[in-house]
Amino acid sequence: MLKNASAATTRSARSVHGRFDPGRPLLEPAQVITSPETQLQYHIERLLGEGGFGQVYLARRLGHSSIVPEIVCIKVSARIDGWLREAYFGQLLDGHPRAIRVFDRFPLMRLDGQVLYCLTLEYARYGDLSAFLSRTVKGWPETTARREIAGILEVLGKLHRGQTLHRDLTPLNVFVCDGRHLKLGDFGIVRQQSDQRGVTARTMNALTAPSDILARAVPKWQARDDVYQVGQLLGMLIKGDARVRIRTHEVRRLPCTDHLKEIVYRCIGERRKRYESADEMIEALRNPPAALKVGVLRTLKGVHLAFTGILSKRRSEAVRAARRAGAIIHGMPSVRTAVVVRGRPNPLQAAGGDAGLKLMEIKRLRKKGHRITLLNETQFWRLARFRQGSSEASPASLRQGHGGPPKLQRRRKLGERRGVGRR
Repeated sequence: MLKNASAATTRSARSVHGRFDPGRPLLEPAQVITSPETQLQYHIERLLGEGGFGQVYLARRLGHSSIVPEIVCIKVSARIDGWLREAYFGQLLDGHPRAIRVFDRFPLMRLDGQVLYCLTLEYARYGDLSAFLSRTVKGWPETTARREIAGILEVLGKLHRGQTLHRDLTPLNVFVCDGRHLKLGDFGIVRQQSDQRGVTARTMNALTAPSDILARAVPKWQARDDVYQVGQLLGMLIKGDARVRIRTHEVRRLPCTDHLKEIVYRCIGERRKRYESADEMIEALRNPPAALKVGVLRTLKGVHLAFTGILSKRRSEAVRAARRAGAIIHGMPSVRTAVVVRGRPNPLQAAGGDAGLKLMEIKRLRKKGHRITLLNETQFWRLARFRQGSSEASPASLRQGHGGPPKLQRRRKLGERRGVGRR
């Protein structure tokens, strides 16, 4: 993690091969270094931050350049692995409005014979997101947060479409630039996956890494784990605090709409139910889901059914009534669930009035093409009682009423008047 990183453009990635001596400066203030790649010179101003892999310095470009701005950052490392990755992804993402630009990349030979690896990076005026929020101590408006996180996701989406995982989406690697626009930096531990199963998760940041990854409950990092980290960033933006991770029980108290709470919860909640890619999360941010409207059902017989919300009667009584009517009860909606009976919203629902765990699962399943009918409680009890009554009466009485067909009723009355009576 960077020290004194308030104005740094990127945090140095941790190397799996070793660490440099953090007490030893790699460059000195007032030192002038020359890029053999572009022949540009850079005057080192001061140290901005350092991490387990390298150091970042504020620098001033000397001479003329139509591409490289006057004020830049020089990221320097004694190790080549992360430098190679950042140089490569700098070229891949060159010109993307939401990625920190890499203007120059070059090796530098020290007088003692050591080779340093340098990157000339875009300077983020307001520093990283963590430092910015610590200074302002204020959450961002929802509209702004949606727009800026969608921008970060656009960079991540380009990586995901190339089967590449970032794995280090922390508030120290997201930077606040002019106009309070967010940009993504530090691609030092990015990895490409050979298949959809992901990459082995060894190097990570404990602040925003998913709990199941930290606990080694799952062996590989997948695109949905990048999404988890973006969900953390979104929650931190709304909350105005990037010091600690957002927990699921905190989501309902975030100062935003229920729809945004639902997005945050789905990102950081159960792993198999997260958005599976950056593009899927962008769509959720930009397109609210369809309203949950009640449908129509003729019978409960053979229906796979779940309940949600607060019912006017005990849940156990409703379950017994549904079973007597022939329904098959599910505790939680699944791919087999065809009907969900919805009671009054629970004020303690995970992500607001329209986003309890079951309602969120209904929306997720519907999005995947599963057909689920929503019933209100009045509809349910009407169907349940109708079925109970039908089990105690003949088919004829169901068609004509409990007294039987009109012709049979007239014959019975005539027989009673003649004294025939009933058998």
